Amino acid sequence: MTVKIGIIGLGYWGPNLVRNFAQATGGQLLAVSDLDEGRRNRIAAQYPTIQCFADAEALIHHTDLDAVVIATPINSHYDLAKKALLAGKHVLVEKPLATSAVEVRELMNLAAEKGLLLMVDHTFLYTGAVQKIKELVEQGEIGTLNYFDSTRINLGLFNPNWSVVWDLAVHDLSIFFYITGGKKPVSVSAVGQSHTAMGIEDLAYTTLFFEDGMMAHIASSWISPVKIRKTLIGGSKKMVIYDDVEPTEKIKIYDSGFTVRTPEEMHRWLVDYRFGDIFIPKLEQKEALSGVAHDFIHCIKTGGTPLSNAGLGLQVVAVMEAAQESIRNQGAPVKLSL
Repeated sequence: MTVKIGIIGLGYWGPNLVRNFAQATGGQLLAVSDLDEGRRNRIAAQYPTIQCFADAEALIHHTDLDAVVIATPINSHYDLAKKALLAGKHVLVEKPLATSAVEVRELMNLAAEKGLLLMVDHTFLYTGAVQKIKELVEQGEIGTLNYFDSTRINLGLFNPNWSVVWDLAVHDLSIFFYITGGKKPVSVSAVGQSHTAMGIEDLAYTTLFFEDGMMAHIASSWISPVKIRKTLIGGSKKMVIYDDVEPTEKIKIYDSGFTVRTPEEMHRWLVDYRFGDIFIPKLEQKEALSGVAHDFIHCIKTGGTPLSNAGLGLQVVAVMEAAQESIRNQGAPVKLSL
């Protein structure tokens, strides 16, 4: 069985999806659509056998297609995904899956009702670095997780419609939920600020709280003079630094930690620190988006569950919704029931 695929949206991310799906084993890219004629012409010149449509609905109702990939602005995700599912197509949506948890749940229910795959493109889950971290967590190498502290900052690109939380923190949230197997926060607190007339937060700090005392903290910014993509993960046994900007040594595992002994005298706690070796694992070198394409095609064929599944997408969207509510209320915690 060859999965026949169409892609909607040829803007920033669309051409990357076109390239990877055109090369993916088990799939055939038949059609693309975009409102911009120039974008369509560029794809037609590179891939002369692919049909190009100006109208997304014409592609959705293309009778030869089995699946639709959506890479359009966030506020169109829900509408296009719903139309594609109603047309009997499997659907892959660029992150985030939709603009609200209510929308995501409706899409998930519709996909289940029709026996179709609904998947979201959280590309970082398919990197060798993130997959190695998940392996370390699952094998107990890190121990009990104490904290997840991530910084994702740079200068631009400003989005006039969605805050920096929806643009940048979405990546860190997807990584967190993936490596922890969907660990559920009980509340979210966030603060943010806009420094332009747009009124959209270009700087934000989001904190997730958990029943066992773990914390996850995410710093997001479009107004930093430097680009930083660094995550610190602290466990009871070891600690990990993941630096995505680093070209080769993206992960460093620190055999470091601490233990607290029962005080011998009142108000005097004894803390022992351990400073061990630093290990840099060899990572699989592959294009993450190729992994997304192959996972989507494979799960359509087998009925399996992709790494970047709709359930994970729901958790991400629910936390971002809660973060925006907290920002509107100057950091007041928002309870979650995921």
